[in-house]
Amino acid sequence: MKIIECVPNFSEGRDKKVFDAIAESVKGISDVKLLSLEPDGDYNRVVVTLAGGQKGILDAALSMTRTASEMIDMTKHKGEHPRMGATDVVPFVPVRNVTMEECAALARAYGEKISAELNVPVYLYEEAASKPERKNLATVRKGEYEGLEAKLKDPEWLPDFGAPVFNPKLGAIITGARFFLVAYNVNLRTMDLSVSKDIAEMVRESGRNKKDEAGNVIKVNGKPVKEPGLLKSVKGMGVSLEKYGITQVSMNLTNYNLTGIHTAFETVKKLASNYGVEVSGSEIVGLVPLEALSRAGKFYAGEKDLSELDLIKIASDTLGLEDLYEVNYKEKIIDYLI
Repeated sequence: MKIIECVPNFSEGRDKKVFDAIAESVKGISDVKLLSLEPDGDYNRVVVTLAGGQKGILDAALSMTRTASEMIDMTKHKGEHPRMGATDVVPFVPVRNVTMEECAALARAYGEKISAELNVPVYLYEEAASKPERKNLATVRKGEYEGLEAKLKDPEWLPDFGAPVFNPKLGAIITGARFFLVAYNVNLRTMDLSVSKDIAEMVRESGRNKKDEAGNVIKVNGKPVKEPGLLKSVKGMGVSLEKYGITQVSMNLTNYNLTGIHTAFETVKKLASNYGVEVSGSEIVGLVPLEALSRAGKFYAGEKDLSELDLIKIASDTLGLEDLYEVNYKEKIIDYLI
């Protein structure tokens, strides 16, 4: 049996009517299961996780996007998280007995169909990218919704599907195929956003602009010189969560085989201490593979031979995964849901 995960992100994190309608839109579609729907009011974004076969996952992604297009208006949207459209990003992820190319083909099929239906520009990223410079999600999303109208006029940024015409209500959609991504945030006990931003720039693989002693960006041939980041396969940014009185180093671990959850946590914790800031805990947004969480548990358990459940508990306790809210791991670990 082929199993594909799809993780659509929609630009609405506060309206329950929208969440209910998005969830309702997949009912009756065979060969697919809605695993989770996680809204965030500060980010003003909801992350949905689906798993299923090729036809079911494609039909569900299309159905959810149609519903979101009816209920979300980007002209009224504000939030902490970068975004380009009402349906912001729709990645397809190989889970079992399916190749990355098959997932890339699904992304192309989705993009072609939804662009025609909704008159919305669609860009491809990661393993489905049409050009090397479009592989990175942050690069494709640069300028966000507010800069999209100008971006569509740039010959270098013609969409992969759909006309290069600005759709004020829906913005644009980004879709592609990628490895299993762990969305992981570390909580800092400070409201000084500059600290979180500095740390995010230090840990993310793309790094940050190098500066001289006066704080000026160093350039060579007019281009900023980059300081490489500390962690491989990590994207990061600093965000503020006023509701909790904290900031976060918000990261995407795009390959937990290269940088695990515990590595990201310990690195941020060490850097935060240099600012005199404490880490209160962390959170996993969306689902996580059992393997990724178990590895963190084994790291903190040392030589102890523990059960699967014990490893999950020690990882949760040490990483402070329930710092902001209680977590039900039977509903958090994708292996338990499929």
